Amino acid sequence: MLHVDTQGYIVNARVQRAPRPLIERGVLQRVNGIIVHQTGGGSGASTLNSYTMQNANGAHFLIDKDGTIHQTASLFRQTWHVGRLRARCLAEHRCSPTDLHTLKHFSPKTEHRMEMAKPTPQRYPSNEDSIGIEIVGAVVAGKGRNAAEQGVYETVNEQQNASLQWLIAELTSTFGVPMSEIFRHPVVSRKNPTEAESASW
Repeated sequence: MLHVDTQGYIVNARVQRAPRPLIERGVLQRVNGIIVHQTGGGSGASTLNSYTMQNANGAHFLIDKDGTIHQTASLFRQTWHVGRLRARCLAEHRCSPTDLHTLKHFSPKTEHRMEMAKPTPQRYPSNEDSIGIEIVGAVVAGKGRNAAEQGVYETVNEQQNASLQWLIAELTSTFGVPMSEIFRHPVVSRKNPTEAESASW
């Protein structure tokens, strides 16, 4: 179990404190899940630097190529790391007739709004109730393609996966999050399907 200080930062030798207040948003009143991402960039330094820009988005943690864990946001604050939610009932084959009728006329905004009216675990964890973990990993694209959408994310390495496994074990124990509520980003939101594909916990 982790020791979290009064500012929402972990006190542990395995976690380096690297506050980036510009990525913090509203109050994180509860933690119902954890979302695992990849940065799309090739270095931890470039990601940490990007978190200092106005209107930056980021996650609570960043795992660098050598396995170093940086905590970039307080665990008492939301970060905007998820985006619009997918309909969980579709993935789990349990949509109500009302849900199915609404989803016939596909609109990401409508789908997200419909999902946010539900409690977890009927919906996926969102910005409002999840912790985000970014893993440094570039995305490579074929010529002329949009890398973020059509490229392939590099493989998460052993050091990164070891750190991810430790961090998730500690966070789930500390916040009482069931393992069934930990997801790769593309599962919960419409993102490149290869993002965090090789992450393991």
